Amino acid sequence: MSAQKKTPLPAILLANALLDGDVVFRTASGWSRDPREALVAEDEATANRLLDEARAAFARNEVVDADLVDITRDEAGVPVPNHFRERFKVKGPSHRPDLGKQAEFGVR
Repeated sequence: MSAQKKTPLPAILLANALLDGDVVFRTASGWSRDPREALVAEDEATANRLLDEARAAFARNEVVDADLVDITRDEAGVPVPNHFRERFKVKGPSHRPDLGKQAEFGVR
């Protein structure tokens, strides 16, 4: 059995809400559709706490596919995933920049 790969820090926790499938972000107080509100794990303790919260939310049937993703911050301090797949999830429909999170929250 191989060791679990550690996500580079800083990182955020994103998942899919079970009821509507929308991408949600773990905040200091719950889940939000707004990526600007995501709690950023700067250390292992916070990252582990986020993963524990993801497991608990999964057990309560709130979210699925929760994953820590490494980020950088844009000029406004907003967390931006480093990998294309997660950036795509954050933005929403790429062919319609007037729709989805990219329009609603100004995500680039």
